[in-house]
Amino acid sequence: MRIRREDVEAVRERSRIDEVISEHVSLRPAGIGSLKGLCPFHDEKSPSFNVRPTVGFYHCFGCQKGGDVISFVQEIDHLSFAEAVERLAARIGMELRYEDDDGKDGKRPGRGDVNLRRRLLEANRAAAQYFAEQLGTSPDASIGRQFLVDRGFDQAAAELFGVGFAPRGGEVLTRHLLGRGFTAEELVAAGLAGQGRRGLYDRFRGRLIWPIRDVTGDTLGFGARRLYDDDTIEAKYLNTPETALYKKSHVLYGVDLAKREIAKSHQVVVVEGYTDVMACHLAGEPTAVATCGTAFAADHIRIVRRLIGDERNSGGRVIFTFDGDAAGQKAALKAFEDDQRFVSQTYVSIAPSGMDPCELRQRQGNEAVKELIAGRRPMFEFKIQSIIEDVDLTTVEGGARALRLAAPVVAGIRDEVIRRGYLVKLAGMLGMDDDLVRQAVVRAQRDLRASGGQAGPGRRPDGERQPGGEAQRGGDDRRGGNRRGAGPAGGVQQPDGSWLMPDGSYILPPPEPSRGGWKGKGGKGGGNWGERDRKRWNNGEGKTAPGTNFPGGYGAGPSWSDHEPPPDDMPPPPDDEPPHDAYDHAPASGGAGPTAQAPRRYQPPKLERPDPRNRIAAVEREALECMLQVPRLVPSLESDALPDDTFQTPLYRVIHEAIRGAGGIAVAVGMTPSAWVALVQDFAPDPVVPMITELAVAPLPSTDDDLALARYAAGMILHIAEEQVRRELAGLTAAWQRGEDVGLRVLELETLKRTLSERKHGAT
Repeated sequence: MRIRREDVEAVRERSRIDEVISEHVSLRPAGIGSLKGLCPFHDEKSPSFNVRPTVGFYHCFGCQKGGDVISFVQEIDHLSFAEAVERLAARIGMELRYEDDDGKDGKRPGRGDVNLRRRLLEANRAAAQYFAEQLGTSPDASIGRQFLVDRGFDQAAAELFGVGFAPRGGEVLTRHLLGRGFTAEELVAAGLAGQGRRGLYDRFRGRLIWPIRDVTGDTLGFGARRLYDDDTIEAKYLNTPETALYKKSHVLYGVDLAKREIAKSHQVVVVEGYTDVMACHLAGEPTAVATCGTAFAADHIRIVRRLIGDERNSGGRVIFTFDGDAAGQKAALKAFEDDQRFVSQTYVSIAPSGMDPCELRQRQGNEAVKELIAGRRPMFEFKIQSIIEDVDLTTVEGGARALRLAAPVVAGIRDEVIRRGYLVKLAGMLGMDDDLVRQAVVRAQRDLRASGGQAGPGRRPDGERQPGGEAQRGGDDRRGGNRRGAGPAGGVQQPDGSWLMPDGSYILPPPEPSRGGWKGKGGKGGGNWGERDRKRWNNGEGKTAPGTNFPGGYGAGPSWSDHEPPPDDMPPPPDDEPPHDAYDHAPASGGAGPTAQAPRRYQPPKLERPDPRNRIAAVEREALECMLQVPRLVPSLESDALPDDTFQTPLYRVIHEAIRGAGGIAVAVGMTPSAWVALVQDFAPDPVVPMITELAVAPLPSTDDDLALARYAAGMILHIAEEQVRRELAGLTAAWQRGEDVGLRVLELETLKRTLSERKHGAT
C-alpha cells in the first residue's frame, strides 16, 4: 500500500519549505529568493545551509546534504518517505489517499503496518491529553492544582503549557490507552508503562506532568513532579526514560513555544526547571527554555545555535540563569566551559536573593524576572570574578595568585578586541599595571598553545575539549615525572584542568596520541583502514587530483564495487575481453598467470567536481543555475538549441543532458520551479542528483531588480552559445585549410556569433 503520487506532489507543493525548515533553523535573506542559516545536520560556525523557497529545495555547501521539503523532514526527524509525507499532510490538514501496487484505491495501512515512531507519537499525544483532563477533573489532582496556584500559575497557564496530572492508581493510564487501541508493547516502548510480574503498570503515578515537545510541537516524553509524601519514588522529578523518541540530551523544554521569538530576537534564556520556563514566558521573556533532567551540553548547544542563527555579527545572546546557591554557582562555572562553542555573546544572570525565576516572579512580580534577565553579566566577567573573589587581594601574594588564576581565562578569549578589553578590566579589578597583566596573559597564551589549548583552558580553537585537557589516570607526565592523575611535579591543579607551576606558568596535560584505524571488528592490524588511509583515499591520492570527488560517490575511480554486477545501462564487455576472474592477483611466485590489474569492466566516466578557479567551468555552472532556478528568464530558443557537446566540463555536460532530456527551457516555463528541478533530477544519473540540488539553491547575484536578473540570466546563456559558435568556427577553419568547402557555414556562424555578441552585451 502506498500514497498516491498526485497526493505526494500536492503535499510537496503545498508545504512551504522555508516554513518547515524555520521550525528547526533560523533563516535570513541571502540574495534574491534565497535564505541562509546554520546547517541542522552538522555543526558549523558560519552559515552554509541555503534554502530556495521558490524552487522548493535546500542544500548545505558544508556537508552537501540537500533535497526538497519531504527529504528534509525525512532527514531531520529520521522518518521514512511515507512517514514524512504523512507528517507534512497532517501539518497542512490534507487527507491522503492510498493505493495498492496495481494502482487500485486502498485504505490507510493498518496498525500493524504503521511505523513504530508514529505510533509512539500518537500514544504520547493521547497520554498528554488524558493527563491534562485529569488535572481539571480528578479529586486526587487538587494537590497538583494547589501546587500551581502557590507558584502563581492559573488554569490558563496550565493549558498553555499542557500541564497535567497522572492519577495515583497504578494502571489507570495503561487501561485508558489500551482501550484506545494501543498495544502493551507500544506503551512500554513509549516509556508510558512498565512491565512487571503482574503485568503492565503506569510509569507516572500521582505526579504533576509536563509534556516535553520538540520544535514542531510533537510530544516526545514527559517530566513528572513528586507531590505526595508517600510516593514510593523519592526523586523529586521523574522523566520519560530514553526511547526511540525521547533523548534527554536532544530536547529542550519550552522550545516549541519559544522557537519563533528566539529566531526573531536572536536571544535564548536557559533556565533550570519547567516552572522557571513558565515563569519567564508569563513574565514577558518568551525565549526561555530548560534542559530535561540533564546538564546543558553539546547537543543542546547545537539546537540553540541553529535557532538563534549563531554567527558572527548576528548580535545573538545566550543567557544562563542559575540559582544563587552553591549548586547554581557550580552550574554556572560548568556553563563557562562551553562558552566559546557559541559565536554569540554568553551571559549569566543570578538573582542576588538566590531565588530562581519562578520564585522571583511569585514574590516580586513579572518585572523582577525581566530585571533579572536585563541584569545579565558577560560570562567572562562572571568567570574572572568567581576566580578572584575567593582570593585575599589585600596582600601582594593574594594579588599575584589572583593574576595567575585569571590570566588563562583572558588568554583563552578568541576575539582579540574582547580579550584586550578584559585585560584592562582584569588590571582594574586587581589594581595592577596593564603591562604586568599583559605579560601574564601573554605567558598564559604561550603555555596554552604549547599544550594545544589555544582557544582557552583545555580547548581546541573550535571550542571542543582538548583530549587530556583534564587530569587523567594512568600514563606518565614527562614534564613532571608523575602520573597524570597526580599532575606535574610541584604543580597545583586548577578548576579548569590546568596546573599552576611554582614559577607562575600554566601547564595542561599533553593530548592523547591519535589512533589510526576504526573502532570495532578488526582492530589494529585487523585489516581495517586507518583514518589516515581513509583520508588519503577520500582526497584522491592514488586515484586522481585531491578534492575532485563530490557527494554521491560520483568521483574519480569506481563508483560501485568491483564485485557487484554492472548497472543495467552498462554496455556489455567486448567479445575478446577475458572474464572477470582473469583479473585476480598474479601467483605469489613466478610462473604463468594473468598480470594483476584493475578490472576494465566497471570503470564509470570520471565526473569530477571542477576546480572553482576554472573560468570555463564557473561560467557553465552559472548558466546551469539560471536554467534550473529562473528558466522563465532564460532565452529558450538559444538555450534549447545548444548541442550536446556545448558544456566542456564533464559533470556539467551530464546535467545539461538531463535538462535537455526533461524537455529543455520550453517545458520548464510551463512548470513550477520545484517540479522543474524534480523533473531534471528524474532524467539525471543518481550520483548527479545532489549536484543538481546544489545548483538549484545556489545564491544568484544579489539584486532586487528583476530586469537586472533577467539580463544576467540571458547573458550567461548567450555567452555559452557564443563560445560554442567560436569552437565550431575553429574547427571549420581547420577544415577550410584542408581544402574542404565550408565557406557558407563559416559565414552563417560569423553572423550568428556577431548577433549573439550584440545580444549578450545588451542582454536582451
